Amino acid sequence: MKIGVVTFPGSLDDVDARRAAAVAGAEAVALWHGDADLHGVDAVVLPGGFSYGDYLRAGAISRFAPVMETVIKRAGEGMPVLGICNGFQVLCEAHLLPGALIKNHVRKFVCKDQPLRIENNRTAWTSDYDANHDITIVLKNQDGSYVADETTLDRLEGEGLVVARYLGQNPNGSYRDIAGISNERGNVVGLMPHPEHCVETLTGPSTDGLGFFTSVLKAVVAS
Repeated sequence: MKIGVVTFPGSLDDVDARRAAAVAGAEAVALWHGDADLHGVDAVVLPGGFSYGDYLRAGAISRFAPVMETVIKRAGEGMPVLGICNGFQVLCEAHLLPGALIKNHVRKFVCKDQPLRIENNRTAWTSDYDANHDITIVLKNQDGSYVADETTLDRLEGEGLVVARYLGQNPNGSYRDIAGISNERGNVVGLMPHPEHCVETLTGPSTDGLGFFTSVLKAVVAS
């Protein structure tokens, strides 16, 4: 199985995401933002970083990259797509997920080991976790506050589309402590914390992030 990881100008965590895919047992494929060809991958990760320097809005320019035309089309056909941090911002800008990510309420860059609760284990990226499974993975962001109108928030809650929620003190002011969401089909997931940094004992506070990558392997085989 092939997991493609897109590199945008300003991506920082593309190499880490490819490493995580390989650790999980997939073939990691580097994808370039200017190339609309996904080169036969079975799933795509949009990594963290500061694509285009976060000019205009975080993720707003990357949303129009040639590769995103194909990602949007394939996501609509059911291909698994995971947006991590800046990738989550890109997914919202591309309207693959609702809401937006804005400046942290503390107006500072936040970097810490963050406890989360996986509330939805029915997505392509979370099936290897138990429902309401508590994990700890790295969080590092400046525009990490998830916001949406009350109708959208109620729908996400009511339909079980909140994938992960912050535990303890809310680190960035995200509405309802939301750390990650999915689309209705469960193939598109946006997550602000970084599972790719927590797949090996050598780095990160845990290996709790590996389940995102092993989950998608099983989802693709089952599809």
